[in-house]
Amino acid sequence: MSLSDPLGDMLTRIRNGQMANLAVIECPASSFRKRVLEVLKSEGYIRGFSETQMTKCQPVLQIELKYHDGKGAICQVERVSKPGRRVYAGVKDFTRVFNGLGISILSTPRGVLSDNEARAQNVGGEVLCRIF
Repeated sequence: MSLSDPLGDMLTRIRNGQMANLAVIECPASSFRKRVLEVLKSEGYIRGFSETQMTKCQPVLQIELKYHDGKGAICQVERVSKPGRRVYAGVKDFTRVFNGLGISILSTPRGVLSDNEARAQNVGGEVLCRIF
């Protein structure tokens, strides 16, 4: 079965896993998902992730969720750019997510970056999602 929005599926699995207080969730592996998870890990929203190969199946990403005092580290996930509607932003168009407490994840010519890294490198791109 193919997915029309693989990133949206992964973000929904993370959101549902935190609502169910799961320590680890699984989703199908891809290089794009790994790059988004690297940004989430570097910003402190997840503990980490690893790729495992099941027998004769597609590789699976095991994502370790992070909690503070019983609450998930991710309070809100908003998918901005969707398969039917792409949203692009230049460096001057970036808005602060919850006054700088959250991040936007962007797909840029220099790779998948958080909004802070994109500002530092002076590069714009497609706004994938907002995390708080």
